[in-house]
Amino acid sequence: MTLGPFANEPTLELRRAAVRAQLADALERVDRQLPIRVPALIGAGERAGDQLLSSDPGQPERIVAQAAAAQRSEVDAAVTAAREGQRGWQQIGAAARARALIAAAAWLRERRLELAALEVRECAKPWIEADGDVCEAIDFLEYYARAAIELERGRELLQVPGERNELRYVPRGVTAVISPWNFPLAIPCGMTAAALATGNAVILKPAEQSPAIACRLVQALRAGGVPPAAISLLAGEGEVGAWLVGHPEVQTIAFTGSLPVGLEIVRAAGELAPGQRHLKRVVAELGGKNCVIVDADADLDETIPAIVDSAFAYAGQKCSAASRVLVHEAISEALLERLAGAVRTLVVGQAQELGTDVPPVIERSARDRIDRYSELAARQGRIVARAQTVPDRGWFCPPTVVSELAADSPVLAEEVFGPLLAVQSVAGVADACDLVDELPFALTGGLFARDPATVRYVRERTPVGNLYVNRGITGAMVARQPFGGNRLSGTGTKAGGPDYLLSFVEPRAVTENTMRHGLVV
Repeated sequence: MTLGPFANEPTLELRRAAVRAQLADALERVDRQLPIRVPALIGAGERAGDQLLSSDPGQPERIVAQAAAAQRSEVDAAVTAAREGQRGWQQIGAAARARALIAAAAWLRERRLELAALEVRECAKPWIEADGDVCEAIDFLEYYARAAIELERGRELLQVPGERNELRYVPRGVTAVISPWNFPLAIPCGMTAAALATGNAVILKPAEQSPAIACRLVQALRAGGVPPAAISLLAGEGEVGAWLVGHPEVQTIAFTGSLPVGLEIVRAAGELAPGQRHLKRVVAELGGKNCVIVDADADLDETIPAIVDSAFAYAGQKCSAASRVLVHEAISEALLERLAGAVRTLVVGQAQELGTDVPPVIERSARDRIDRYSELAARQGRIVARAQTVPDRGWFCPPTVVSELAADSPVLAEEVFGPLLAVQSVAGVADACDLVDELPFALTGGLFARDPATVRYVRERTPVGNLYVNRGITGAMVARQPFGGNRLSGTGTKAGGPDYLLSFVEPRAVTENTMRHGLVV
């Protein structure tokens, strides 16, 4: 199979009136479909149900989806179907699997406006974020399709006279994908596409807040040619994920989510169940406490907009979002003044409004958690800026900037996952790096500085998986910024990068003696 070079899917130009009109039409079409029915999809079978509800965070009384909550017996049935379906799926070869992923990408591309509209409703993603999420999902399918073909060719080994050496990669086995709600299409698509591209069968357990979007992903893959037995959908609460993790015939668990849940998955995966004949592999992308370092020579015209976008886009609900700014004391007051002015102008509103900067957070419990951190920050430090106008309908949190927190404040160490940004003054870049090094997380980080020596110093000092210099720290692009964290931020696997597929295969080396003695009769 011959494919052209990979290229990222271009995002929409929302400044065009015609595009904005198309988005409004797409949202109307989605609204007419609500509530969307999401069945349990197991092999060729399906079961309808309405035990699990997802709602619009900006208008909680609006039900977006009614999903069947998976039962324990259905987990067993899905694993059985996956084990049987994998035989044929892995045997067709990487080129045929790539064709299915490319066709699934085309399915998503044709429906990108409706998919973005569904994200606006189910997860309150503003249009620019929702469209970017759909584009990233398409990118994952296109990129991993090409990467799987390359991987199937194997690796070059040293050859000597008298022997033939070969290294090849084979699928590990049934893969459980447990995905989050904040990138409801891109992240489950990336994990699922990687597993499928390498010949594994997948059971997708999406976040309970976003079953409708996950169902569209499974529909795309099946429409593209992935056999139903190779991709199943089981919606439900956390217990469904736990059942999958503990199942003795699940070989690989791909998870993106919180640190506590990730640690529980690692612990459970380490237990050898009766009849289990393999060690499970966990591919985990967890949380972060992401710091932006601002040196004294930074260009604040460039720095302020990048920090505001990194901290408050999608209400700070990105694992890569900025949550701390470590600024050189020589410019700390100037930065705080300008940052405060920028934050006060942010528009907090409904996700479907094109003028919205900060949408609602995903649910009531998230709002309450963020509010508790904001109240703690107000008691322990100084509120520098806070958006004043916040809708009274939906789960809204005002974007807030706080400073002068004590070094032991939980606000400086714990992941808030919301629109709360802490600013600290430091004596220099070395002190800032010391603070970053003290954190247990190491996902993303940023640096604003003009001196190349400073850039080199921070690059060598920082433990983060993704360091961004003189730009925002969110928005990693497939093939351009492979994404994944270190320390307690994950297993270090780089989604959207050249090594990611290796997490879903096992290597096998074969050495043959070619100096035959005699002939076979």
